[in-house]
Amino acid sequence: MIRGSCFCGGVRFEITRAVAPFELCHCGRCRKASGSAFFAWLLVKREDFQLVQGHGLIKTFEAPVRETPPAYCTNFCGRCGSPVPNPLGDSQCVEVPAGLLDDDPQIRPDRHIFVDVKSSWFNISDDLPQLDRAALFSLRKTQRT
Repeated sequence: MIRGSCFCGGVRFEITRAVAPFELCHCGRCRKASGSAFFAWLLVKREDFQLVQGHGLIKTFEAPVRETPPAYCTNFCGRCGSPVPNPLGDSQCVEVPAGLLDDDPQIRPDRHIFVDVKSSWFNISDDLPQLDRAALFSLRKTQRT
C-alpha cells in the first residue's frame, strides 16, 4: 500500500499499485501549477486508487484551451493549495503528483517531457530520456496502436 496526502493532511489517498509512466513534465503550465522547474507525476489505474478523505476539499481549475482540447485542468486542496489527484473523471488512470506520496512507490521517473520548453535556468543532469513535444506525441501515438 502506498499512502499519500496533501500538505495539510486534509486530502488523503491510498494506492495499491503505481504504473508507468512516471514523468517529469517541463511544460509551462505544469511549471506554473507546481511552482517548480518541472511537475513530477505518475499514473495509477483508477481501480488501484482510493480517496480516503478530503473529497470536499478538492477544487479544480480549468485553464483555457491554448491549441486543441482538452483544457489543462489542475486539482488542488482548497485548504492548503497542494496539487492533488482527481478522484473523479472518466479516464482509466489517475495522475498522482509524486510529491504527495508518503511511501515509496517502488518505481522511479521514466523520462523528462516537454524539454523543448523547459525553464532556461534549470539544467537536466540525470540520464533519463528527454522528449520534446514532437517525440512525446509520436511515442504516445505508437503506444495507442
